[in-house]
Amino acid sequence: MRSKLFVPASRPELFAKALVGAADSLSFDLEDAVAEPRKDEARALLQGFLRSPEALSGHRKTLIVRINAMDTPHFKRDVADIVCPAVHWINLPKPESADDVRAAADAVERAARAAGMAQAPRLLLNIETPRALRLAHEIAAAHPLAVGLQVGLGDLFERYGIHRREPTAIAQVLLAVRLAAAEAGIAAYDGAFANIQDADGFRAEAELAARLGFTGKTCIHPSQVATANAVFQPGEAELASALKVVAAAAQADAAGVGAYVVDGKMIDRPFVLRAQAIVGQARALGLIPPAP
Repeated sequence: MRSKLFVPASRPELFAKALVGAADSLSFDLEDAVAEPRKDEARALLQGFLRSPEALSGHRKTLIVRINAMDTPHFKRDVADIVCPAVHWINLPKPESADDVRAAADAVERAARAAGMAQAPRLLLNIETPRALRLAHEIAAAHPLAVGLQVGLGDLFERYGIHRREPTAIAQVLLAVRLAAAEAGIAAYDGAFANIQDADGFRAEAELAARLGFTGKTCIHPSQVATANAVFQPGEAELASALKVVAAAAQADAAGVGAYVVDGKMIDRPFVLRAQAIVGQARALGLIPPAP
C-alpha cells in the first residue's frame, strides 16, 4: 500500500471519484475531517456507500475507515455501523496501550460476527501520543488483527512544542515506529503532510520514510498520490540490483555457498531477504512479469 488517500466521510460527492483514482487505498475519515455536529450524518452517509455495489466489487483498493477514538461517544456506533464486507481495515486513532488494542479488536470482531463476516477487518494502529510511542511494540503485538502502525506526527509534535518539520525529531520517531512494527512482524506507514502546496516537502518526507523501511504514506490531497506511489515502489536501479542478488542467491544456494559478492558488495541472508522483498513488490505491482 504505497498511498492512502484521506476522504472525509461527510463528503459523499468524493466517494466514487476517489474509488477510481490512483491511490492504492482510501481512508474514509470519521474523525478529524468531520465536525462534531456532523458525526452521525457522516457515519450514515459512509455506511450507505460501503454497502453499495461500487464499494463491494469492481476495484482493487484497500478500503479503510478511520473511526473515532475509543474515549469518544462515537466509537461504539462507528464500529457497529461501519464494519461490513467492503471494509478491509479499521484505522484506530490514539490507542495508548495493548489493552486498548485488544478492546478495539474485540469490538471489531463482534461487529464482524454480527455482519456475518468470516474475517474481521484488520487494524491500522496510530502512534500519535508520547505514551503510544513508548509502548509502540506492545501496541503492535497486542492482537493478530493488527496489520500496521501509522505515525501521526501532528498530534505527537504540535501540542508539545516540537516543530512538525524538525528533521531530527521526524527521523527518530519514524525509526522507532519502524523497528517496533518490525519486531511485531507488521508494516509501518507514514502519516499525513499537511502543506498541500509544498510538493517538495512531501516528497522529501516520503523519501525519508521509504529509506527507513516504511511501506507507504498518507495523502490528504489527490495531488500527493503520484509522488507517494513513485517513492514507495522500487526504482529501476534498485530493482535491477535486487534481481541480480536473487539470481546470485539461487546459484549460491545450489553450490552451498553462504556469502558471496554481487557488484562488489558482500551479500548474505539479510541482503537476500531484502532483495526478495523488492522483487516480490515489483511483481505485485506489475513492474516485472510473475515468477515462472
